[in-house]
Amino acid sequence: MSLISVNNLTFGYDGSLNNIFENVSFNIDTDWKLGLIGRNGKGKTTFLKLLQGKYEYRGTILKNVDVDYFPFEVTNKNRMSIEIVNEIAPNVEDWEIIKELNLLNSDTEILYRNFNLLSGGEQIKILLISLFLKGNNFLLIDEPTNHLDIETRNNLVDYLEKKKGFILVSHDRNFLDKVVDHIISINNTDIEIQQGNFSSWKENKDRQDNFEAKQNERLQKDIKKLEIASKNTAKWSDEVEKSKYKTKNSETTIDRGYIGHKSAKMMKKSKVMNRRIEKAIDEKTNLLKNVDRNDSLKIIPIESRKNPLILINNLQIKYNEKIIFSPVSFEVENGDRIAIVGKNGIGKSSILKLIIGQEIQYNGKFKIANDLKISYVSQNTDYLKGNLKTFALDNKIDESIFKAMLFKMGFSKLDFDTKIEEISEGQKKKVLIAKSMSEQANIYIWDEPLNYIDILTREQIEDSILKYKPTLIFVEHDTTFVEKVATKVITIEK
Repeated sequence: MSLISVNNLTFGYDGSLNNIFENVSFNIDTDWKLGLIGRNGKGKTTFLKLLQGKYEYRGTILKNVDVDYFPFEVTNKNRMSIEIVNEIAPNVEDWEIIKELNLLNSDTEILYRNFNLLSGGEQIKILLISLFLKGNNFLLIDEPTNHLDIETRNNLVDYLEKKKGFILVSHDRNFLDKVVDHIISINNTDIEIQQGNFSSWKENKDRQDNFEAKQNERLQKDIKKLEIASKNTAKWSDEVEKSKYKTKNSETTIDRGYIGHKSAKMMKKSKVMNRRIEKAIDEKTNLLKNVDRNDSLKIIPIESRKNPLILINNLQIKYNEKIIFSPVSFEVENGDRIAIVGKNGIGKSSILKLIIGQEIQYNGKFKIANDLKISYVSQNTDYLKGNLKTFALDNKIDESIFKAMLFKMGFSKLDFDTKIEEISEGQKKKVLIAKSMSEQANIYIWDEPLNYIDILTREQIEDSILKYKPTLIFVEHDTTFVEKVATKVITIEK
């Protein structure tokens, strides 16, 4: 066991008005299995790069272990996978490599195929076992589950449960719950570490946020009452003070000493109240700093007069005349939220592309109602370019509604002013989702919408879907999202 000690860490990018980290301090035990969470753009990947020593910073990061980063950059992918394993971990024997692959429930034949011919999940397995086989290093594992099917994610869960000594960046709540024993959260004003998994951290966070919200509400009421009382006391004190200078009449004798004493007493009372107001304001300003906005997102679906909207009977997708999955049948009616699940590469996305009108070869019966308005979110973000204003104009959506949606999803002023191709992958996915949610449609087709998207935004999207009940067909590997949102689950099998 050893420690990574972070003291007064301060870092900001050149030209940025605000620092990403400001005087943060904490310690990490290198035997812990930490889940690193935070809004997109809060600095998770930046923090990992700081641990690697890739950026200059103020403060200190003290560690007596080396760190390795996943995904490891493979320079030449046209080699057999076992060559890449031996390059990363040169001192391991073949039996050790085979043992690690067995822990991942993976066939050892992938070792003798070219790395560039492996699936995304297989490449992840090769790189992960290589880094763990390297030994004695602390691993920084950055979003390994994106694009992975549920079965491969479960294989990774089983594997990482048996390991220790890593920081894992993931937005998959179920994955975090099963794998980590500590949570490191990048908040609005600090970095906090808690023992436990994501669910225990979320429970504590909600409890703290609710406590601070009630404290804030009480203090606001106290401040208002004290301000009114202070104004009244000051007014009375002023009136008593003025009465010392009124002209005596023949029938009234004024005790100036008594009036002066009364005025001084009122002044003292007013000062005490002002101090209480200042104290309450100080207490109030220390609250709610780390409470994230959870503004509701709005979808305005259009219910079609036709039912069912889509009829699929014994459908089989074909690639080059080769049938790739067993026949599948289902109907889509108004209000259905259908999750399509199955292994990577089995044809889930092809079903969605068939629905939106792309040329896809298939057998069986496929019928879609005429004149349906469809809103589509693709997996791919590579084509996104230009600024948000032009994007809204090109897609014929209301710019103000679109930008308001992005603001609620955590877009900063810097994000709004940055070209889309230069923002993070998570922010790009938010652009596509905000565009879709800004569109009025009969049916929403979403292909892996949550890749790279932070947990808070996932919860916002879930809440919106459950509230507005759009007709939705989606492919998603986040089991928590599927369980919360789907009214039907269609499983595609070979």
